[in-house]
Amino acid sequence: MNESNFIPLRSYREYPLQEMKDRAQAFREDMQRRRTIRTFSNRPIPRKVIEECLRTAGTAPNGANMQPWHFVVVSDQDVKREIRAGAEQEEREFYSRRASEEWLQALAPLGTDWRKPFLEEAPYLIILFGLRNTILSDGKKIKNYYVTESVGIAAGILITAVHNAGLASLTHTPSPMAFLNKILMRPSNERPFLVLVVGYPLEGTTVPDIRKKPLEEIATFI
Repeated sequence: MNESNFIPLRSYREYPLQEMKDRAQAFREDMQRRRTIRTFSNRPIPRKVIEECLRTAGTAPNGANMQPWHFVVVSDQDVKREIRAGAEQEEREFYSRRASEEWLQALAPLGTDWRKPFLEEAPYLIILFGLRNTILSDGKKIKNYYVTESVGIAAGILITAVHNAGLASLTHTPSPMAFLNKILMRPSNERPFLVLVVGYPLEGTTVPDIRKKPLEEIATFI
């Protein structure tokens, strides 16, 4: 077993107690402004902004530091159109055959259906893949651990980074998603996890009038 190389922790920053409380509250209030949207403007976004958000997502904790993710950023209109066609084909099946009546009733208040125009309209689609294994330059495969958990954490950080940059997003998970490997020419060891649609809200965008559960319903202190 290889010995680990440890270095002093210099990045941690402690805040005075009141500042800690203020920062926690301010961050919570800012994140409460975040809303998932389904109507996007086609206003361009500097690539540098997306790159910084991806770098932030890449800081996510992960199993054995294998960093089992790959982000494919799509801005090409033809590719976005192809992704929309593939997604809508799967979504038609979902809404007409695969989804239970209970599931459809749960989705009804959100006003969703098989149509996914945002996949063409938004300036960026970020497709997050999970890597079941890592293939080295010599062709050797190394198994990755806790892939779903690691990629899920990275996705959450990416969504937060996008919001922090002043943009809006939508998480889209057509099922199944294998068509994305073909369109984006990704290898078989990569499994699509999430399509994150990123852009500015279209003028006049509306969102469902929903509420989040209060703390006492989502947390238990023992």
